[in-house]
Amino acid sequence: MKSKLLFIFLTPYPAFVLKILLVLLVCIVTLNGCNTNRMNQQTKYRQSFSLDGNAIDIHVAGVTDTINIIFLSDTHLAMQDDREKPYEHYSKRMSQAYTSTRHFQTGEETSPQQSFAETVEIAKEKNVDLLVLAGDIVSYPSERVIAWVDSILVDSKLKYVYTTGNHDWHYEGMQGSTKELRQAWINRRLLSLYQGNNPLYYAVDIKGIRVVIIDNSTYEISPEQLTFFNQQVAAGVPFILVMHIPLYVPGRPVNYGCAHPEWNKAHDKLYELERRAAWPEKGHTQTTMAFRQKVLNASNLLGVFTGHIHQQTLDVIGNLPLFVAKENASGNYYHIKIISNR
Repeated sequence: MKSKLLFIFLTPYPAFVLKILLVLLVCIVTLNGCNTNRMNQQTKYRQSFSLDGNAIDIHVAGVTDTINIIFLSDTHLAMQDDREKPYEHYSKRMSQAYTSTRHFQTGEETSPQQSFAETVEIAKEKNVDLLVLAGDIVSYPSERVIAWVDSILVDSKLKYVYTTGNHDWHYEGMQGSTKELRQAWINRRLLSLYQGNNPLYYAVDIKGIRVVIIDNSTYEISPEQLTFFNQQVAAGVPFILVMHIPLYVPGRPVNYGCAHPEWNKAHDKLYELERRAAWPEKGHTQTTMAFRQKVLNASNLLGVFTGHIHQQTLDVIGNLPLFVAKENASGNYYHIKIISNR
């Protein structure tokens, strides 16, 4: 580009032609400056971020204090007692799925129960501002396991938030749509974990940062959830978004993310194993697809945090980081610090 401009100005043109070219050059520079300012406006809060092992630092303009968060998902706790006998037909497979695991740091044998309790203790030791439970904390909603989780959280005295994953409310083979079953078992077993918040969407504020929680455990987003998310963007407060299922990222497989354009019955390989309704033949709703685009365009969104796939990944779309955590069944968690960029 520079060589072309140099050639133009070294060529002997009449004075009025050079004036026109000069005006055009100024316009180009001005427009480029406008584009740069717009990009700065889109990232005015998040200045930089880093991922080192399971430690995430996000440097943010405008916050006055460091926010410490422990984020975990996919513990897959399974506990039973006599109250579970009527549901054993539905919980048999998942009750045997994660009886023993290997710790992500030591390689030693551990269990989901031990991993969850140890992660809560780590959160207490670090005196975190918030503990985030991002779904599939349990493999099915038995009364015993929910009571155990409740007791650990109450005893910890930690501030926490919770959303369901696709297993928390799922009894395999039980009749009903995913939407109906999610609502039924939230109401029957899981309500205490929400501490009075709306189970499908809510937000909490921590030291000037908002944590927005949206339940996408059915792979879909409702119109009410989209409206709520738009309100968080319009509020202008810097925030992070917590869900269970990651958002679709080009190059990732269909079962990886919410709002994948090829998500439909033809690509659902697990519905028979999990004994649930297959994904719809027509794929995602327009609301779900619109939600993904709104997330990617949100100027005050610092990052997206999810689980579900039991792998640690990081994708960046348009300067927005999308973090996925490995399973807490093996002790994995993220330690997130949101740091003032003074």
